[in-house]
Amino acid sequence: MRRLLGMLLLVVILGSVNAQTNTGNIEGEITTPEGNPVPNVNVSIKGQKKHAVTNDKGYFEFTQIPYGDYVLIYSFEGETSQEVPVTVPPATAEASKYNLSLNARELKEVIVRIGGSINQGTANIGKAHIPIMDLPQAVTIIGQSTIENQQAQRLSDVVKNVNGVYLGGARASTQETFYARGYNLGNTNTFKNGFRVNSGAMPEMSAIESVEVLKGGAALLYGNVAPGGIINMITKKPRFNFGGEINMRVGSYDLYKPAVDIYGPISKSIAYRLNGTYEKANSYRDNVHSERFYVNPSLLFKLSEKTKLLVQGDYLQHEFTPDFGIGTMNADSSKPAATGGKRVTPVSRNTFFGAPWQYAKTKQATVSVELNHQFNDRWALNALGGYQNYERDYFSTERIQADISGKWKRPLGKTNNQEDYVTGQLNLNGDVKTGAIGHKLLIGADVEKVTSTALASNIATVVPKGIYDSINLLDPAMYIPRTEMPQADWITSTKNPVTRFGAYVQDLVTLSAKFKLLAGLRWSFQQADRSKTTTLATNAVTEGALLQIDKAFSPRLGLVYQPTNHTTAFASYSNSFSPNSGQDIDSNTLKPSIIDQFEIGIKNDFFDGLLSANLTLYRIINNNLSQPVQFLKNGDPVIGTTTLRELTGQTTSDGIEIDLKSQPVRGWDILAGYSYNNMRYTKTSGKVGSYIEDERLVNSPAHTANATTFYTFQKGSVKGLKLGAGVYYVGERNAGWNTQYALDDKTKEVYLNDRLFKVKGFATVDVSAGYTYRKWSLLAKLANVTNTFNYYVHENYSINPIPSRNFVLTAAFKF
Repeated sequence: MRRLLGMLLLVVILGSVNAQTNTGNIEGEITTPEGNPVPNVNVSIKGQKKHAVTNDKGYFEFTQIPYGDYVLIYSFEGETSQEVPVTVPPATAEASKYNLSLNARELKEVIVRIGGSINQGTANIGKAHIPIMDLPQAVTIIGQSTIENQQAQRLSDVVKNVNGVYLGGARASTQETFYARGYNLGNTNTFKNGFRVNSGAMPEMSAIESVEVLKGGAALLYGNVAPGGIINMITKKPRFNFGGEINMRVGSYDLYKPAVDIYGPISKSIAYRLNGTYEKANSYRDNVHSERFYVNPSLLFKLSEKTKLLVQGDYLQHEFTPDFGIGTMNADSSKPAATGGKRVTPVSRNTFFGAPWQYAKTKQATVSVELNHQFNDRWALNALGGYQNYERDYFSTERIQADISGKWKRPLGKTNNQEDYVTGQLNLNGDVKTGAIGHKLLIGADVEKVTSTALASNIATVVPKGIYDSINLLDPAMYIPRTEMPQADWITSTKNPVTRFGAYVQDLVTLSAKFKLLAGLRWSFQQADRSKTTTLATNAVTEGALLQIDKAFSPRLGLVYQPTNHTTAFASYSNSFSPNSGQDIDSNTLKPSIIDQFEIGIKNDFFDGLLSANLTLYRIINNNLSQPVQFLKNGDPVIGTTTLRELTGQTTSDGIEIDLKSQPVRGWDILAGYSYNNMRYTKTSGKVGSYIEDERLVNSPAHTANATTFYTFQKGSVKGLKLGAGVYYVGERNAGWNTQYALDDKTKEVYLNDRLFKVKGFATVDVSAGYTYRKWSLLAKLANVTNTFNYYVHENYSINPIPSRNFVLTAAFKF
């Protein structure tokens, strides 16, 4: 166990050493005992301000080192390793060989990429340190090199590299809503360092080391999560060697973004990291502006050789213009503007229909503590605690829904939403054996307390019916729009506390050299307390009627077959639960919907890890979809309420995903993927309020695809030159609301309320070029080269065009 990682150090002096200057180069490759390269290993020269990090080939190099004796220090993610003496030049012309070791716990905490493989290492989000190759589930990890190469500004810039996960909507451009396998990944499915975070704040990508996507079911590990998958952002951590970077990013639409990232040791047992950024930008949309400030400090304490404590915090302040895009118009004069027969307003991409004063001010602060203790080579404890505060103050015109002539009565919305979130996790990991059978055990529990507070204003009385004014989307000269900001006061404050608790156990059983079994079970408890509404003028408190308690068991079972060290075939079953609002016919709170997921796949590494090719097929079935109750027990029809519900419907999501990654030669990275998904209603009651069978759900494209490539020249006069390109495709999808059976108030006949409209598929192309010289780098990107026009849709009133052709340029200096 103590010799898990053998390192082969080749210390050579290049033939071109200048004898007059008496200097040479130290270069080497760090590999595993099997000969696979190990990236992300820190290498420094003791007593010298020289530092290097091994690349994806495990290679590092120090240049122009004066003749003499030195000591190389190796460290892996902040954990100091052995010291190795070297001499420049070596005593003989042959390479000197050294064997070094890193212990087991250090390897468990690092995502190791070997060659071009996407199947090596572990994912932090998995909690159990199970190697990706042993996990009966699809996993994608987007690393820091991809994030930096693509100059990612928002999480959507990273997620577009993950096939089957896509940006589905951006309501008023206030937040990004992602979908996977047909399911909405909202607040419950977005994590940072293993903690759930409010997705209303757009995360800062300059602080992110990697983004993990665990596709499919994750209820066993995290409780109430949608079955499509979860997204976990890993922030940059402190290191025990000094380093960092300062950079400046500029771009189209007056983008200015300086950033700094500094790390290093405070003492032998304490390391720090501090990164932060300021961003100011206008937009391709008229009258839309954004200003952001972000800071992320962290400290790492080595309490002992077996115990580490990581303390992290961050603060984001983002002020921007809410923007509901170009909206929709009625295509049928016989229907109200908010219902069916919609068409997207035929105006230019930059047209803005809001007021000049509207605003959204978002603040998010988080702090977390993570304790890792290694009892011995077999047992380890991981304890986490975290707190998050989120607030958005919002005032804007909204919901652009015009009539057939383009007339739109601009409604106003004024809200303030706050969230206090406290969480804790405890995970015990063990590697044990019962006879010849191995067990990788995970025993854990988590608890969360979320208190949401919503302020409501009197805007609907200050401005009659909440209507600001009228404008015409097609003929701006028809009306004179208002420009002053109405004054409104907060009148009520409503608190909604929710408590979640879960306990789980999981075991990866190694039955033989080729067969493994993953089995686990979680019990979840979730309580939504009665809401409390305070009238601010009188301090009178009104309690809500419902106290909702949901309980669910979430099993997981997977079989892994590995005919060789480079191939894994798997089959798995898991389920998730989704709480439902409303009551059943007996006035009981509605039980949660149980969603079953079946997944099979194969993971392959070819040519010693230079090419990975993975294939996954899945089926997700919600057998008890909530639908309205139509008749009471006595046979009378239900009139005037939609809160009475029954679990009678069904949705089915079938799909296939293909992942490819390759590094055919040193410096060349290729990443590609394709997914097909068919998310539709497969069983409905056919009663008023229910949906129609076989109709695809909104924001669920059948096809998505991505392909990116970057090549960095390694030799010659163009050494350090980098070229890259990316193509991203989102297929045709339904938008608006799905078709429902409705009752005509006049004729009392049931009809189909068709509120759907189609959005065509689209592809965007990005190209990049850059150059690195020693510690300096310059990287430029031209995005949406073809100036493709399309949009993201939230329901039928927030139609947000994608950005036009634009550029971004980043200049950086590494310490």
